[in-house]
Amino acid sequence: MTTTSENENARSKVHATDEDRWAAVVGRDSSSVGAFLYAVRPTGIYCRPGCSTRRPKRENIQFHATCDEAERAGFRRCKQCRPTDANKGDDGAPIRFAFSDSALGAFLVAASERGVSEIQFGDDPDSMFREPQDRYPKLKLTADDRDLAPSIAEIADFIATPHREPDLVLDLHGTAFQKKVWRALCNFPAGSMASYVDIAKRIGRPKSARADVVPCHRVVRSDGSLSGYRWGVARKRALLDREAAA
Repeated sequence: MTTTSENENARSKVHATDEDRWAAVVGRDSSSVGAFLYAVRPTGIYCRPGCSTRRPKRENIQFHATCDEAERAGFRRCKQCRPTDANKGDDGAPIRFAFSDSALGAFLVAASERGVSEIQFGDDPDSMFREPQDRYPKLKLTADDRDLAPSIAEIADFIATPHREPDLVLDLHGTAFQKKVWRALCNFPAGSMASYVDIAKRIGRPKSARADVVPCHRVVRSDGSLSGYRWGVARKRALLDREAAA
């Protein structure tokens, strides 16, 4: 039986040199996910192997072993391949999912054996299901409406009445930077808003005003206007309005 440690050692040997890693980038080798990351200096973005974005020039990239290492070097994650999630589920661990409706439209809940790992909104269930499959091709996705029913109900109730804390066990994955941001955001009560700069100052990183935060609907521009939101500015406005009215 091959262990996870043995698999990791084998991948390390396959990508032992920068030229090996560059070959994997050129070939968009998705089997290299988890072995390394590459960062593009002109854009300040780091990606995982297999990313579908335009391939950079060899002289413009550098390699990193982990997301934390890449972020300490000043790079931010690619929003296309979401490298901070690269290791989540890549070992083939089973992930259960279910769809439901809410006051903001359809949503998907995915959960590992440890807890809820993802919640996403959407208008097309097929696209919502394909997204985690495309990001994590080794995931074992299993529909589980029955066992996830309590979590579905908690999330739907929380969307409808945002001042009530949901009773959920979470299995969150992210870099040390992201987790610090999430902890800071949890200190902002429902109905309040903060700018990206406010959040960056609170975590002691005033130059790190980036939009990769959760729950990011409470984060606005410095002038108070709404910025982009993964599931649309209309949903962001609706969430803020519900929290303000609750």
